[in-house]
Amino acid sequence: MQTVATLHRMPPTTLSSLLSKVQTSSPPSSLAIIDVRDGDHAGGHIKSSQHVPSSTLDYRIPELVRTLKEKDIVVFHCSLSQQRGPGAALRYLRERERLVGDAMGASKGDDKLGVEKKVAEEGLGEEKMKDIAGSRGAQTVAEGAGSGSTEGHGGKEQEVYVLDGGFVKWQELYVETNVSGVALS
Repeated sequence: MQTVATLHRMPPTTLSSLLSKVQTSSPPSSLAIIDVRDGDHAGGHIKSSQHVPSSTLDYRIPELVRTLKEKDIVVFHCSLSQQRGPGAALRYLRERERLVGDAMGASKGDDKLGVEKKVAEEGLGEEKMKDIAGSRGAQTVAEGAGSGSTEGHGGKEQEVYVLDGGFVKWQELYVETNVSGVALS
């Protein structure tokens, strides 16, 4: 079972790359970004993110599980991604497991089949495969770690991440501001 400590983090640079790829593809996006900030959402947001205030998660999590079931990657974030974002990601994973049952099952560590699939898809060597299998946990996706993977209806796999550093880190890297600190983009 996943815990806040075992949730996987995605650096803002990786999310930016994913967003660039998604924007150039013609099929519907396989990426969902869920912003769980409350009143602090007024300071700006990541383009294409969905705002689901943390104060509404009690009744919105089952809805999210249903509406995001076709997404390959789901990234949660709040302002710093220290409490609300990770908490929402964990609640999402647990609700997804509860609704779909054992057929889905959250990744509990070294999923040999998942690692072998990743090796086949990315053409990684035996050494890298062992690194991935042995290093799941505290690493970020950019470092080659697995994710909070789950399988949904029809065996569709879904990866769940928390944006490392939250919106604050994203804003530092990607949002231009004027002298008074107001976001320009």
